[in-house]
Amino acid sequence: MTVQDWFEKRKEAQIQRRALEAKAEVVENPDLWTKCVHCDAQLLKSDIEENMMVCPVCDYHFRINARTRIAQLFDENSFEEMFSNIRPTDPLDFVDTEPYKDRLAKALEKTGLDEAVITGLATIEGHKVATAIMDFDFMGGSMGSVVGEKVTRIMEKAIELKLPVLVITSSGGARMQESALSLMQMAKTSCATSRLDDEKLLYINLLTEPTFGGVTASFGTLGDIIVAEQGARIGFAGRRVIEQTIRQKLPSDFQTAEYLLKYGQVDVVSARKDLRKTLANILSMHEV
Repeated sequence: MTVQDWFEKRKEAQIQRRALEAKAEVVENPDLWTKCVHCDAQLLKSDIEENMMVCPVCDYHFRINARTRIAQLFDENSFEEMFSNIRPTDPLDFVDTEPYKDRLAKALEKTGLDEAVITGLATIEGHKVATAIMDFDFMGGSMGSVVGEKVTRIMEKAIELKLPVLVITSSGGARMQESALSLMQMAKTSCATSRLDDEKLLYINLLTEPTFGGVTASFGTLGDIIVAEQGARIGFAGRRVIEQTIRQKLPSDFQTAEYLLKYGQVDVVSARKDLRKTLANILSMHEV
């Protein structure tokens, strides 16, 4: 891209932003509009929703919850939830600034979910998959014993039915309130992925914003094919921790999906609007 092309692209983005901001200014109810966290453009919420929760000005991909992800990726009414009866407890009677039981209750009230993952069977353009979809809104998508159990069980169901597996991650890592019980899920889920490999079943990872910690270090990056959503941040420790440890400034795009693609840590980076087709193509190529 030449310098002139860069300026032209920037100018076009500014024109689009001004048009959208002008449109937002006439809205009396502030609940109907929001600001893009990336480019600061004032946007009508309806415009973002129609654009699959992607900023129409700068193409920033907003974080979305598990239910929205299900609606966007899978064939209509094809998702059949499984293992919803498995729910978290508080085996350690853990208390930090507040009891763990209270945190779970608040997460349930906020999201309507019992845990940070939804598991089940679904189809993508007719291709049937066993799937697990994580939700960052539930305690930062942290991996507790129930997350590990549900992910393991859906993989076992895939082995039983001879289905490919799609796991969609969005997590800050292991759940500290469950201590070693949470860390044990890394080994548990990794063993389950190994069984998928033994059975020669396709395992696809879809990494979304953000995927970090114990999830990245276990089932989140053990797939046969690793797809990352455009702009997603992916890593183990966070940028600040790494910079403080190595005492060096990291590149601005460090830990982004595009950075990982450049260095061979993911196989595909896809925009949200193309994800469904990308996954369908992968499934189609690997059908027996």
